[in-house]
Amino acid sequence: MNPNLKEKILEYLKITAEAAGFGEPKSIAEIIGGLIGVFLSLLGIIFLVLIIYGGFIWMTSAGNETKVLKAKKILTNAVIGLIIVISSYAITAFIMASLYEASH
Repeated sequence: MNPNLKEKILEYLKITAEAAGFGEPKSIAEIIGGLIGVFLSLLGIIFLVLIIYGGFIWMTSAGNETKVLKAKKILTNAVIGLIIVISSYAITAFIMASLYEASH
């Protein structure tokens, strides 16, 4: 086999492996960061579903005060939950950045 061809094949295999996520081993911090990203994405989807659900209940309430109050409660709780999640992420990111800077 041609040595240049072999090098090209190995180079392209490495590029493909890295694109598929099989590159260099990841550190614990990178793995945890990835998991946090997935978790926050799921929470964003849950927030969106709750907003749509609350809006649907409100729009189909036909003036029924009980359903309107239920929809308002769902929307309010969804927004409060989102604020809590974003705040906790921001606080954690700030603390981790401060600890990282202090250690380096």
